[in-house]
Amino acid sequence: MTSSMPCLRVRSGDAAGRIFVLLLALSGGAPAYATCTDSPAAGVDWVECEKRRLVLRGADLKNARLAGADMGRSDLVKAHLDGADLTRASLDHARFAEADLSGAKLIQVNAYRVNFSKAKLIGADLSKGEFARANLSHADLSRANLDRAELHRAILQEANFSGANMTGADFGRADLSKATFAGATLTQTDLTLARLDAADLSGALGLTQPQLDRACGDAATRLPKGLARPLGWPCRSQE
Repeated sequence: MTSSMPCLRVRSGDAAGRIFVLLLALSGGAPAYATCTDSPAAGVDWVECEKRRLVLRGADLKNARLAGADMGRSDLVKAHLDGADLTRASLDHARFAEADLSGAKLIQVNAYRVNFSKAKLIGADLSKGEFARANLSHADLSRANLDRAELHRAILQEANFSGANMTGADFGRADLSKATFAGATLTQTDLTLARLDAADLSGALGLTQPQLDRACGDAATRLPKGLARPLGWPCRSQE
């Protein structure tokens, strides 16, 4: 991985400048600063870099620093991004199908219509992220943090939310058919018109009757003890 030194402007007659250069030489040189031209690799530093439309299928980007980077429409299918920091990154229309994002930080990301199908997001932090219309079907979100995440109209069929924190998240009109929620916290989660056909909510925590009344399930939806299947199920929009 290449690196570059920051540009230092020092006048020849500047005593302070001469002292700084001398100290720099004695210390072995300036600290290395990554650049946006660095090749993709584990731990690469692409903070705030423009990286749209890249083809990085299967790339090793473990623990990469991608905070604030623009990776919209890039192809990261089956890429390894476990432990990567994508805080506030722009990922619109990118493809992360079957990628490993375990333990990654996706805090406040823009992931509109991103394909995360079959991706591993185990223990990932998706808090306050924008995942509207994203495809997370068959994704493993066990122990993930989705606190106040936006997943309006997202596709989450057969997703695994075991142990996930979904507090205050917006799943309005999302498709959660056949998803599992063992030990997941759904306190104040918005499920308005969310599809819960055959979903297993029997082990969900913090779920209330009013939340269910606004959702759309069917006879195969499994509910926690003490909660009843709403009379309006299945919703008319689903018939």
